[in-house]
Amino acid sequence: MESRTINMLELNKVLQHLSQEAVSVPGQEKCLQLAPLHDIQDINRQSRLLGQAIKWQKEARFELDFFPDLDSIFDYLKRPEAILAWEGLWAVLETLRAGHKAWQRFSGLNSKIYPDLYKLGEKISWPQKLWSGLRRCLGQDGNLRDESSPGLLSVRQEIRSIHEQCTKKVGRYLQDSDLLHFLQDEFLTISSDRYVLALKSNFKGRLEGIIHDYSQTGETCYFEPLFLVELNNRLQSLKQEEKKEEEQVFAYLSGLVRQEQEQLSTLYAWLVELDVLLAKCKLADKISGLAQEMNSDGLLSLNQARHPLLALRGQRVVPVDLKLNPDQKALIITGGNSGGKTVCLKTLGLIALMVKSGLPVPLKEGSLIPYWEKIFVLIGDEQSLETNLSTFTAQIEHFARFYPHVDDRSLVILDEFGVGTDPTQGAALAQAVVDGLLEKKAWVALATHFPALKMYGLTREGVRVASVLFDPETNKPLFKLAYDQVGASQALQVAREYGLAEEILTRAEEYLLVAGGDQGQIFDRLNELAVSKEKEIEKLKKRQQELEEKYARALKRIEQEKERLSLELKQAAQEIIRQWKEQKISRKKALKEMAKLRERLAPRREERETKKFSWEDVEVGQNYIYLPWGKKGRVDAKDSKKEQIKIDLGGIALWVKLDDLGPIEERVGDKQQGVGFKFKKTTSYLPIKLDLRGKRVEDALIELGKFLDQAILSGRKELEIIHGKGTGALKKAVQDYLRGISGVKKVTFAPADQGGEGVTLVELV
Repeated sequence: MESRTINMLELNKVLQHLSQEAVSVPGQEKCLQLAPLHDIQDINRQSRLLGQAIKWQKEARFELDFFPDLDSIFDYLKRPEAILAWEGLWAVLETLRAGHKAWQRFSGLNSKIYPDLYKLGEKISWPQKLWSGLRRCLGQDGNLRDESSPGLLSVRQEIRSIHEQCTKKVGRYLQDSDLLHFLQDEFLTISSDRYVLALKSNFKGRLEGIIHDYSQTGETCYFEPLFLVELNNRLQSLKQEEKKEEEQVFAYLSGLVRQEQEQLSTLYAWLVELDVLLAKCKLADKISGLAQEMNSDGLLSLNQARHPLLALRGQRVVPVDLKLNPDQKALIITGGNSGGKTVCLKTLGLIALMVKSGLPVPLKEGSLIPYWEKIFVLIGDEQSLETNLSTFTAQIEHFARFYPHVDDRSLVILDEFGVGTDPTQGAALAQAVVDGLLEKKAWVALATHFPALKMYGLTREGVRVASVLFDPETNKPLFKLAYDQVGASQALQVAREYGLAEEILTRAEEYLLVAGGDQGQIFDRLNELAVSKEKEIEKLKKRQQELEEKYARALKRIEQEKERLSLELKQAAQEIIRQWKEQKISRKKALKEMAKLRERLAPRREERETKKFSWEDVEVGQNYIYLPWGKKGRVDAKDSKKEQIKIDLGGIALWVKLDDLGPIEERVGDKQQGVGFKFKKTTSYLPIKLDLRGKRVEDALIELGKFLDQAILSGRKELEIIHGKGTGALKKAVQDYLRGISGVKKVTFAPADQGGEGVTLVELV
C-alpha cells in the first residue's frame, strides 16, 4: 500500500487513537505499526478474530493489567554472563502477573463459540518454575525477600541485630551524658552507609568520634561516636555478605528466566497481541463499530457508513450509504459545494484501509466491501510550489505514476480530477480516465462538478451517479446521497452564503442566463424530489423496525410462557417425587399425579391436523389460522414470486409460507366458543442421551433441566449425559446439578469403553 494513500486518508491518526487504548508500551507501539494486509484470507481471519473479541468483551468485561516492556531484557539475556537485577526481575514478574490473570480467563473460553480467539492462546505453555521462583523471592516492591535463600535470611538477621545494638547503645549514651542539646536530632541516621548522629556543627570538637559529612547548610555534621565504630565495621562486612547473597539469588532467578525463556517469550507476545486486540475492542465501542470482512464476489454496499475520525472526535456524523449494483464498478458523486462529496470519498477509502488493517469500522450489519489489494488516492489540492507544479500538472503526474499498477483488485479515488485547466478538456480527460480504469476492471470513486462528467455517469454502463442532497427550504447540506441522479454545483449559493457582494452575484446570474447554462431550477426540483423520497424511505424503515421489534417482543413473551410452564411442571414433578419418598403419598397416587402432568404436557406434543388447501384457495382479506402460533389472522397480501403470504396477527404483520396457514375450523367434540383446530395423537420420542459438549455451563444446565423433566414425565429410568472432559467445569456443574434433583437416584461416570469421565450415567427413581 502506498504511504501516500495512508497519509491522504489519515489512517495514522486512527492508529494514534487506537494506541491510546492500549495499556502497555509495547502494545501502544504495535498499534502504531499496524499496516494494511494484502491477502484476503489474512484480512478476514483478523476480522473474525476481532468480531469474536468484541462479542466476548461485551460479555466478560475483561480488563488487561499493565505489563512492562521485556524486549530489552530478552536482548540483554543473549549475553551468557548477563544477570538480571531486581528491576529486570520485577518487570518479568509483573508481566507474569498480568499474563496469569489473562490466561486464567482465556483458558475457560468456549472453543466452538470463539474458535479464533481460543486459538490465539492455544500455544501458551505456562512457565511454572519461573512463576513460583519469582513470587517466592520478590516482594511487592520488587526487592528480594529474606526467605529467598538461607544465607540471605541469616545475614539480614545479623544486620537487624546490629541496628538494635546501635540503637540501644546510643540511647544509653545519651541518657548517661546529658548531650541532647548538642544534637540536631536524637535519632540514629545513616551517612556513608554507617550509623551516625546528627550533631550541631558548633559542638563538633566537644565529643570523640569521626565526622563523615555535613548538611548543605553546614549547620549539621554527621558524627560517628567511637563506641559505634566497631559495630559499623561489622555492619559493612555484613553488607558485603548481603550483596553476595543477593547476587546469588539474582543469578538463580536469571537462570530460571533463561530456562523458560521460550514460554515467557510466547506469553509476552500473546499479551502484546491481546493488548492490541482489546484496544481494537475499545475503539469499536467508541465509534459503535464492528468487524467487517472483505468479499471476493465484487459486491460493494456500505450501510450507514460514518467517517471514523469524525466519529472519534465526537462530532455529529450523518450516516451515508455507499452502494453499487453488482454490474457497476464506478461511483460518481455530484452536487453542491460543502455537501460532503469529499467526505464520502474519504469515508470509503479510510474504511477500506481499516478493514485491511484488522480494525473495527463504523458500519451497520450486513455491509459488503470488495477485496481491494491496492488503493490509490488523488484528493485535495495537488499543487506543489517546491517542484513548480500546478494543481492540474501535479494530478496528472501522480496519476501517470500509479496508473500502470492499477488492476482489477484496485480502488482508485479521484476528487475533482481534471480541475485547474480548461473545463471542457478537463471533463473529457476525466471521462477518458474513468474509461481506462474500467477497462482495467478497477473500482473508481470520483467526485466532480463537470456537467459533461455528470451526463457521462448517467449513460455509461458500469457507472452509477449520486448527488449530495440539500434542504429545499434552507439550502443547507443534508450530507446524504440520492442515487441515480445528478446535482447542481450551487457555486453562486455558496458564494452568497460566504458574503460575496450581491452586485457581483447578480451579474454572475445574468452571465449564466446569457450563456444558456442555468439549469438550477431543474436541479432544484430533482433535489426536492430526492429529499422527499429519502424522507419516505426513512419512514418506511422506521415502521419496519417498529414491526420487527413488536414481533421480537411477541416471540419473547411466548418463550417466557414456555419457560414458565416448563419450570412449573418441573417443580410439580419434583414435589410429587418428594412426597412419595417421604411416604406422604402412595406409589399409586404418585403415578396418578405424574400421569396428570403428562396429560397437561401432551397438547404441546400433539400435531395439528389441518385441511390441505392450495395457493389459489387463499384470498386477500380473509381470516386464516397461523399454525405455529395457533392464532387467527387476516391475509393482507400475496407475493407469487416468493410464494409468501402477508398475514396480520392483531397488529403484528408477518410474511409466511403457505404451509404455515390453515383454514378456520371448530374443534372436534368441543363446545367451547372460539377458533380451534383438529388434533391427532403422535407418539412422543425421547432419546436416552443428551449431548452438552461445547455449550456454556448456564445454557447446558437449562437444557439438562428440560431433558430431565421430559424423562421423568415419560417414565425413563436410565439416561446418559455427554459433557466431555475438557477443563472439568461442565462435568462438575452437571454432576452437582444432578445430585440436587430429588428424582435422580444415582449418578456415576460411564465405564472407560463408553466414554469414562466424559459421560455421566443417571438412574432415575
